[in-house]
Amino acid sequence: MSAQDTFNGLMGGIVAVLLLSSLVGWTLARRAGSESARAVVDNLNARIKAWWVMVGVFAVAFVLGRTATLLMFALISWCALREFMTLTPTRPGDHRALSVSFFIVLPLQYALIADQWYALFSILIPVYGFLLLPSLSVLAQDTEHFLERAAKIQWGVMLTIYCISHVPALLLLDIPGYEGRNALLLFYLLLVVQLSDVLQYVFGKLFGRRKVAPAVSPSKTVEGLIGGALSATAIGAAMWWITPFTPAQAAAMSAVIVAMGFLGGLVLSAVKRSLGAKDWGSMIHGHGGMMDRMDSVSFAAPVFFHVTRYFFT
Repeated sequence: MSAQDTFNGLMGGIVAVLLLSSLVGWTLARRAGSESARAVVDNLNARIKAWWVMVGVFAVAFVLGRTATLLMFALISWCALREFMTLTPTRPGDHRALSVSFFIVLPLQYALIADQWYALFSILIPVYGFLLLPSLSVLAQDTEHFLERAAKIQWGVMLTIYCISHVPALLLLDIPGYEGRNALLLFYLLLVVQLSDVLQYVFGKLFGRRKVAPAVSPSKTVEGLIGGALSATAIGAAMWWITPFTPAQAAAMSAVIVAMGFLGGLVLSAVKRSLGAKDWGSMIHGHGGMMDRMDSVSFAAPVFFHVTRYFFT
């Protein structure tokens, strides 16, 4: 079966699941009696509608090919960086560093992926960006909270550009026997990450009792984490046939994705709490901002990319 046929089959399965979810949501909305039940169902239906939009956007990008996928993730990085910087106030002395981040670092990072220049892609931001951005800010001679301001910009650029760019970077991996199928690996990463998030939410609502870190994320429970993580790992293992992994390897890689995704969500929740914000933005109805959807991906993508590159290329 060709990569295109496999992708079409996967998209058909996802559409079927979304149709079933929409039907379930509509039924629950008609039967919800109490105010609290209606609030939960409304939240669920908002998430399902947002998933329809996001799946449609991803499907179009994959169909249009590699360039469209790179442009889509560059736009995602732009929106996520904008949200991050909006919630972390800066000073006029930081404007030079911010301009370079948006208009030079971001497009250059994705251009390096398009050019398949792995060596520079992997160190551009953690080495040159890390040193350049505070150097630009210091030229304004504004030392008030300088360390805190510099760290915010560096963190924002690392998470929203460097980490997220590792998703389309999967397209440049040269995996023996897997030629022409890298888009499926990208799809696999996003599927496991998002399924883990959804299943942790579902298991938490159904069985959640003990909080993982109530001061950071009151909705995350031990039961939700265990149930969602095991389920997502099992599904990832069952999807081994679209990857270059064996079933056992797929289970291990899924476990890595799930673990890093959970940590990403928890860390970014702590950042939001420290800033007094519930969501990163309101761009995606029912899901908050772009960074609310990419928080797990930002931690999972670079680890998945480098583990795959180390062991399978």
